[in-house]
Amino acid sequence: MISRRRFLKASGVAAGVAATSQPLLASAAEDKQDSALPPSIAHLQSRQSEATPITHEERSERQERARKLMSDNALDAIVLMEGASLRYFTGIRWWGGERLFALVLPAKAAAFYVCPAFEEGRAREQLANAPNSEHAEVRTWQEDDNPYHVLSQGLKDRGLISGKLGIEETVRFIFADGIAKAAPQATLASATPVTASCRMIKSAHEIALLRLANQVTLAAYEAVYHALHEGMTQHDVGNLIDAAYQQLGFRGEASVQVGEYTALPHGSRAPQVIREGTIVMIDDGCDVEGYQSDITRTFVLGKASDKMKKVFDIVHRAQVAALAAARPGVECGAVDAAARKVIVDAGYGPDYKYFAHRVGHGIGMDGHEWPYLVRGNTTKLQPNMTFSDEPGIYTRGEFGVRLEDDMHITENGAELFTPQSPSLEDPFRA
Repeated sequence: MISRRRFLKASGVAAGVAATSQPLLASAAEDKQDSALPPSIAHLQSRQSEATPITHEERSERQERARKLMSDNALDAIVLMEGASLRYFTGIRWWGGERLFALVLPAKAAAFYVCPAFEEGRAREQLANAPNSEHAEVRTWQEDDNPYHVLSQGLKDRGLISGKLGIEETVRFIFADGIAKAAPQATLASATPVTASCRMIKSAHEIALLRLANQVTLAAYEAVYHALHEGMTQHDVGNLIDAAYQQLGFRGEASVQVGEYTALPHGSRAPQVIREGTIVMIDDGCDVEGYQSDITRTFVLGKASDKMKKVFDIVHRAQVAALAAARPGVECGAVDAAARKVIVDAGYGPDYKYFAHRVGHGIGMDGHEWPYLVRGNTTKLQPNMTFSDEPGIYTRGEFGVRLEDDMHITENGAELFTPQSPSLEDPFRA
């Protein structure tokens, strides 16, 4: 699935081609040490060796946890297809388009896969990452077969044809509808109580990968910041970020907004040029062994206006308030309320008028995942949940300020994975 950052970047390429530095692109793609790279980026070192992959044993433990949650939620099996949950439980990275590839994971029976026959080789290659890979059952179907009948036969063979099946939330309707028609005695329900409950509580290994992802992103930001100059377009900055991530050894992406376009929380495709004294907002993340970062930095090249500084200070205090409110036992909605109160009390209200979005979202293998720090969410925080903490103030036609760092709920409170930005004019001061 294309992300909003990748969409904004791709859709603006045509407008930015003329302004893009081709030597910079060539140096980033062909020779990371090329002298065409700005020194702050050329000096970055790869951190790939610090990223330890998730193991078979960890995935086996995840599947056992899922089985327990199925029993707790009266589900007989869950059905997973391409996406983060399939990768979380099996290590399989799949793309299959309109063809059905699925894992059926029963609560009390052996799992099985349903796979296009011509894809069996690719599937078995990837099954090497999955639990019980040596004995995995793969049921194949030919192009003129009905794959849903193959899946329903697997259910029947396990005594689950009239069971309750949890369908993972990202499964497309065409697949869920096909299963329902092929297994009409089965009851289809949401698998979210199982998948989200597993994924929202991170292990120490997952926390370490998320911490590394955040450190990598902040390092890329800082290196790019020191390479910026007046006259650059948002596409030039995006190319610098690509080069920084290549130096650091990971894949990342960026949304770069300038001036009045920073007042649009997810940006604009319009051509934009950095000028002295204008606000710049970078919203970006990278992938470390499947785990995501999501950090926003807002800053000014040169001198910020008094109003810009005032708004930055309010947003900074709101971010601190959210962090202070986030602790085990507190409802998710209360974290949003803590940040929103600071902003509204400072005159940027009422309600969503200037702070137009929730204060945060869960983060892990998806950039946005369960649970969400939003009004009305009564889910209680637990140790080892991870979230973004991203208050903002947006004044249309002028500018916006958002500060975003990712946070880890600890036994006694919460911590940010990265230091807060101290100011608009010196955003990376230690």
